[in-house]
Amino acid sequence: MKRIAFYGGSFDPPHNGHLQIAEKLTELFALGRFVFVPAFRAPHKKNKNPTSAYHRYAMLCLATSDEPKIRVSTMELDVPERPYTVETLTRLKNELTETQIFFVMGADSWDEITTWREWETVLTLVNIIVITRPGYEIEFSHVTPEIRQRILDLRNSSQNEEFLQFAGDDLRIYITDAVNLDVSASKIRQQIRASERIWRKFVPQTVAKYIEKYEIYI
Repeated sequence: MKRIAFYGGSFDPPHNGHLQIAEKLTELFALGRFVFVPAFRAPHKKNKNPTSAYHRYAMLCLATSDEPKIRVSTMELDVPERPYTVETLTRLKNELTETQIFFVMGADSWDEITTWREWETVLTLVNIIVITRPGYEIEFSHVTPEIRQRILDLRNSSQNEEFLQFAGDDLRIYITDAVNLDVSASKIRQQIRASERIWRKFVPQTVAKYIEKYEIYI
């Protein structure tokens, strides 16, 4: 059965950490495709105004242009009136009936998961992959015992062969530290506003040129 992972988020801007996640997970989970799904606006972050969705989509396309297995979807940009992950995952599950679907989220999203609409449904519709980051203590006490029973911690394991052995039809929540790179989009934005050139090392060159050309985050 084909495996596809979908990674939702603001990607404001997309950076090297996002790309490493796509590359590492594609290898670790033997994915046929990895899809970035930029949000028009994250509904659980109503007080934050992200950069134009069109800029974020363009930057993601530039960042992934040389990666045949990595795509960028407009599915949430096309229906901004339906921004909730539970709706997106339900749609994907109905459309990709012959596909094993994985939904990727960062450790910060995992910590905020109980603020999402129908969060328990989100965690039971498809497989979930939670990406940890250096120095970040991940918690599990905020989810129900039923959810915790489905968690499989892959941190500090030899991962590839193990995963292929236990990957079955049961939906799981995988915790992985496959990407050991601590990069923050918010910090990159701060560095750009402060005219600190160091930010360019944290994003693909094509993205850096786009940000400078269109004077984003200034």
